[in-house]
Amino acid sequence: MNYLKYITIVILIFSLQSCSDFLEQEPGTQTSIDELLQDKAGVLTALKGLYKEVEENVRGERFAVYADLQGGNIKFTPASSGNNKGQITAATNIKEVYSFEDAAESSNFKSFYDDSYDIINQANLILEYTPALIDATDVEKKQIMAEALTIRAYTHFLLSQVYSQDYGYTPDASHLGVVYNTESIKSGLKYPKRETLAVTYSLIINDLKTALESYSDQPAMEGSALSYFGKNSTKALLARVYLFQKDWTNAYAMANDVITNSGVALVNSSDLIAQWAQPDLPISEALLEFSIPKDSEGNVSSSMASYFGYNETSYANYVASNDLIDLYENNDLRKQLFLNVNLSTLVNGVLTPVSYSFTRKFQDNAGYIAFRLSEMYLIRAEAALENNQSDVAMADVNIIRARANATLLTSTDNLKEEILLERRKELCFEGQLFFDLARNHKGVSRIDGCISTNCSMSYPSLKYVLPIPTYNINLNVNLQQNESY
Repeated sequence: MNYLKYITIVILIFSLQSCSDFLEQEPGTQTSIDELLQDKAGVLTALKGLYKEVEENVRGERFAVYADLQGGNIKFTPASSGNNKGQITAATNIKEVYSFEDAAESSNFKSFYDDSYDIINQANLILEYTPALIDATDVEKKQIMAEALTIRAYTHFLLSQVYSQDYGYTPDASHLGVVYNTESIKSGLKYPKRETLAVTYSLIINDLKTALESYSDQPAMEGSALSYFGKNSTKALLARVYLFQKDWTNAYAMANDVITNSGVALVNSSDLIAQWAQPDLPISEALLEFSIPKDSEGNVSSSMASYFGYNETSYANYVASNDLIDLYENNDLRKQLFLNVNLSTLVNGVLTPVSYSFTRKFQDNAGYIAFRLSEMYLIRAEAALENNQSDVAMADVNIIRARANATLLTSTDNLKEEILLERRKELCFEGQLFFDLARNHKGVSRIDGCISTNCSMSYPSLKYVLPIPTYNINLNVNLQQNESY
């Protein structure tokens, strides 16, 4: 039975409809939640379906390009054919977001908001049913619950990045966070309020710590362990959460734990370009790359190349801006991770060949990389600097720079800016830049290729966060809208 294609819990977190208690499995059939989740096989089917939805949510165009597009790492390609050939316009799915003009009534991100809370609800269902399984060992049940807890925390964290101002926006993080759901809608319809961001983060961290206490060395399901949350990727997520919380001591400790104990090593300089170019395998330093969807014959139906890909017959919407390209030294190996192609572009009404830079990171069957080891080195560097260990911080930055054949730092002067610059160069197209700007209270400056009505924005701004969709506000009288929307 093709569970993966059709499994979806037909309830949304704020839905006023009665809880149907059903999971769709095959066309024309339904199985109740009670029936499906009564044994280990059913729970694992639900967990596999949950990972599928997580992958779709983060790989979806809206979230996959959001941080890099808003921050200025990427720009648009011209239309390749038709009456609009050569014209450059913003993609429909992110048009208003791109101009910092998203509207609550017609938000570009409504599907991301709804799908995120649907994921959380499904995770909660698994957490509620798993303890009662009689055909699973305690170790197996703990592993299932650890993965579901981590998914719940991860999804709440992503929601907080999009819908809440950064942790330091108020001195005690007392500004609005997100609704944090720890029960499924099956247990009763509720109208929860948004937590403060301080409480939101404490709940995320608690879920992750609880998960780490329960993980075994064996994933709950068969397949590549790299596709599922485990100890290493959960620690990597926790390191990122601590970084955004500005808990430098714990950020350093958790990143150091992953670097020291994960068994994962940075890719060597000699392999860096070739590894990113692999059509079907993730880069070996990846800590978590969600499996991309495939049909029954193993053919990939969609991947990150949908947004960044190039071949001789077609190309995707997004390429690197010169704002990013110009940051690399000429001898930096990472500059080879761009494919330069001339595309016909309307310039003063005339179709003209113009050079565009496609990233080589996400060609062919590229999946969504949630975490990789180089980020841990940069988290450890930033945390060390904030803990007054500037020499340690510089050493970590130089590890990344040496791997890229970039000039090594010899002074700790202006090291904070150097770390942020290194993050931008190393983690481009991996969903970091805009969130890095926000947490460091920096403005947005988009120059090359910017076609927005707002190419720059100073911090602080109410537009650093998106509106809660009006539909959801109307369904929950206790759900507070973000200011200015």
